[in-house]
Amino acid sequence: MIQKSEPVSEDPEGIDDPEGTYDVTQPEPSALIESLRAFGYSLETAIADLVDNSIAAKAKNVWIRFEWKGSDSYISLKDDGEGMTESSIISAMRPGSQSPLKERSLKDLGRFGLGLKTASFSQCRRLTVVSKVNNGEIVKRCWDLDYVKIKKEWRLLKLIEPEPLTVINDTISVQGTIVIWEKMDRVSGNHRADDEKAYKRFLEGAEKVKQHLEMVFHRFLDYPNSLKIWINGRMITSWDPFMKSERATQELPVEKLLCDGKNLVITPYVLPHQSKVSTESHKIGSGPRGWNAQQGFYVYRNERLLVGGDWLSLGFQKEEHYKLARIQVDLPNSMDGEWQIDVKKSRAKIPGYLKSDFKRIAVLTRNNAVDIYRHRGKVVSRKHAQDFVFMWEQKTRHGKFFYSINREHPLVQQAYKNGVKIDLDALFSILEESIPVSHILVTNVGEPDKFSTPFENAPPEILQSVLLSSFSALLNTGVEEGEAKRRLLAMDPFSLFPDVVEVCLNEFLKDKK
Repeated sequence: MIQKSEPVSEDPEGIDDPEGTYDVTQPEPSALIESLRAFGYSLETAIADLVDNSIAAKAKNVWIRFEWKGSDSYISLKDDGEGMTESSIISAMRPGSQSPLKERSLKDLGRFGLGLKTASFSQCRRLTVVSKVNNGEIVKRCWDLDYVKIKKEWRLLKLIEPEPLTVINDTISVQGTIVIWEKMDRVSGNHRADDEKAYKRFLEGAEKVKQHLEMVFHRFLDYPNSLKIWINGRMITSWDPFMKSERATQELPVEKLLCDGKNLVITPYVLPHQSKVSTESHKIGSGPRGWNAQQGFYVYRNERLLVGGDWLSLGFQKEEHYKLARIQVDLPNSMDGEWQIDVKKSRAKIPGYLKSDFKRIAVLTRNNAVDIYRHRGKVVSRKHAQDFVFMWEQKTRHGKFFYSINREHPLVQQAYKNGVKIDLDALFSILEESIPVSHILVTNVGEPDKFSTPFENAPPEILQSVLLSSFSALLNTGVEEGEAKRRLLAMDPFSLFPDVVEVCLNEFLKDKK
C-alpha cells in the first residue's frame, strides 16, 4: 500500500484524511496513452485541434507540411505565434494540462487541456514540439509512445536522439512553435514510399484537411489582417457556408436565446436557388460534403466551427427540398458544459430547455428554403410557360409512370421537318423505353449530389450553339423574336442561364440586322 509520506499542512477542501485511509493509484502510462488514441479523431479534426493552439498563441500564419516517405512520412505544423518557454512547453505536453472546470479567456478555443496530445497521439506515435518565445531560447520536447511503453513511465524526452528530421531546423526567426508528427501508423502506416495507392490516400487526406480547415476556420480567414493557413506552400481560402457574398442569399431575422445566463445568437440563412448564382458559385456552395449533407445548424464556439451541417437530433431528415437551409449558431466558450462539447470539438448537444426554440427556428428556415427551392424550380415555371417548352413529359400507362419526349418541342418539330418521320419515331421510342430509371434512382439515393447540372463544365460554345438552334426553330414556327426569347428564358435548360440567353441572342439579332 502506498501511503502519504508527509502530512498535508493545508487542505483546500477542508478534509484531513488520516494516514493509511487511502491508496495512491497512478495509471499505467502506455495503457492510458493507447486509450487516449481512441478518442475518434479523424486526420482533419486532429490537425484542426493543432490550429486552435496556434490561434490561441496569436499566430498570424500557420504552415502545414505533408511529406510522403512511406512509413517515414511526417506532417508538421509551424506557426508564428507567441511561442513557449521551457516551463510552458512542459505544461503543454502534460496530458490534462488544464481543468475543463477552470474559467477560460473569452477567446480561448480549448477546454480540456488534452487537444495537442490526444489529437497527435490519435495519428502518430512520436510527437515533437519545438518552440521559441521572443528573445528566448529554442526549447524542444518529445513524446515517443514506444519509448514510454518500454520504460513504463511518463518520460517526456528533453534531448531528441536522433533529431526528428530536418524539419526541426526550419527556422523560428523571432518566435513561434513547430509540431511534428512521426511514426504515423494511423496515416501512412508501414507502406513503402513507392506504394502508389498509399501515396494517393495520403494526398486525399491532405485535401480533406484543406477542405475541413477552410470550413472550420472560415471566419478567422476572412478577417482583415486575418489568419493565413498554408498547406505545402499554398494558402487556403475560406469556405462560407452561408454564401453571404451572393445577393440572392436571404438572411432571416436574428434571434437571441438565454443559455447559462448568457445570450447565444442564431442567424438563419436561406441560400440562393442554383438559377440565381453562377455554376462555379453553386459548385463551391455545395461544400465538402455536398448540398444535401451540408444543410442544418452550424454551431460555432468563439467563431470556430464545431458542427457543420446537422439538424442536432431534432427529428428532421436531410432532404433535397431543404438543402438551401443553413442556420448559424454562435456560442461563447462559457456554454461548453451546457452544450456537452466533446474533446474533439466536433459534437454539440442542444440543452433540453432550448429544443423547442431550435425546432421552431428550424421549421421556419426549412419552410422558407422549400419555397425558394420550388419557386425557382420547374414546377412553378411550368405553370407560367407554354407546354411545348419542356423536352420531357411525365405520363401514366396502366397506372405506372413513364417519360416521353415532347413531340411539340420546337427542336423536335424542326427535326421532323428536316428528317424522316419513321426514323425519328423509332429513335425517340428507343430513347424513351431505355431510360435507366432504376440506376438513376439508386444513384440518387446513394450520391444525390454527384449528378452534374446542365452544361456543367461544357465549353460555352456548345450551350450557345444549342441555344441558337432552339431560337431559330422557334422563329421558323412563326413566333416573333421577343416571344421566342421569352420562351427560351422559361425553357429547360436555358432558364438556368438567363445572362447567356440575353447576351447571346442580342448579339445574334444585332449581327442579323
